[in-house]
Amino acid sequence: MGSSQSALNFGAGPAKLPREVLVEVQGELLSYQNSGMSLIEMSHRSKEYGQINKSAQDLVRELLKVPDNYKILFIQGGGMGGFAAVAMNFLNRTGTADYAVTGTWSNKAAKEAEKYGTVNLVFPKADKPGSIPDQSTWNLNPNASYFYYCDNETVDGVEFPYIPETNGVPIVVDMSSNIMTRKVDVSKFGCIFGGAQKNIGPSGVVVVIVREDLLGNAMKICPSVFNFTQVHKENSVLNTPATFSVYVMEKVLQWIKKNGGVDNMEVQSSRKSGLLYEAMKASNNFYSSPIDKNCQSRINIPFRVGGPQGNEELEEKFLVEAEKRFMYQLKGHRSVGGIRASLYNAITYEDVALLVKFMKEFQAQNQK
Repeated sequence: MGSSQSALNFGAGPAKLPREVLVEVQGELLSYQNSGMSLIEMSHRSKEYGQINKSAQDLVRELLKVPDNYKILFIQGGGMGGFAAVAMNFLNRTGTADYAVTGTWSNKAAKEAEKYGTVNLVFPKADKPGSIPDQSTWNLNPNASYFYYCDNETVDGVEFPYIPETNGVPIVVDMSSNIMTRKVDVSKFGCIFGGAQKNIGPSGVVVVIVREDLLGNAMKICPSVFNFTQVHKENSVLNTPATFSVYVMEKVLQWIKKNGGVDNMEVQSSRKSGLLYEAMKASNNFYSSPIDKNCQSRINIPFRVGGPQGNEELEEKFLVEAEKRFMYQLKGHRSVGGIRASLYNAITYEDVALLVKFMKEFQAQNQK
């Protein structure tokens, strides 16, 4: 799993893909399986794509140990499409849903759901993300259609260290930025969804894992392409899917399997994030995390340079100097500022070690 790229891509998504997968895709681009045609040119009804579609579903089931009573779907529309699809498929049960807003993406999801029913925020939205209120303070509705949260906030760097207890209310979770980075008990959830463009593939496809008893109750207004029941009946080829995205995703899933599966991805994730957090801790606040320690993300790590409030001039200099060392996409999200390093599965320990080495050199040169 060593790095073989001169450029170090710490982007939040679309993000770095395993080099060997890209090389394999490159080799097959003009002629897939000696057919003389690119996979991009083939019908989504072809036997070749049918095999890819099946293999990708089987790999998701195998890698995440998905129980038999869950269906695996591939849809389009990204995370934003997923927010609407969740509401239109599940809100019908009681017309109300619980949402835990811990950052940018769960906030967008709650706003989307408000178009289709009543949203109950289980705790007040914080002025500044970076924490998860203790669950004993949450105001849960026992009659909610579902409880929704974002397992890892890509923008804000907040990750849930546990699965919330909802006393039987189905849990819907957005795992776009940490799917396949740690083991997960799928049976605790009603629905898991995630855009592929961070840990498991390119943009264009969303993986949905849904418990079968939650199917069959979509709103009348739900478009067919977002209706999980219809997509399942048509085996994720209800319409023309993002065939190339699913094809690359299948290869990334094979790569995860070959490299020790989700168990090893979790070990590597802890090693990589641990290295970066230790470097910040040792910097005597030259680098600092704005996130409460108990919910600091292993995957998307925002930090400030030059003190807890950050020094924007220094941060700009940090980004310029990083690019001279071929380290890219480290700028924090426009709504948060600062620096953000995204440590997805394709990022290696060696990549992070090079970033930490640069951080130490930068501190030595710029600390007053």
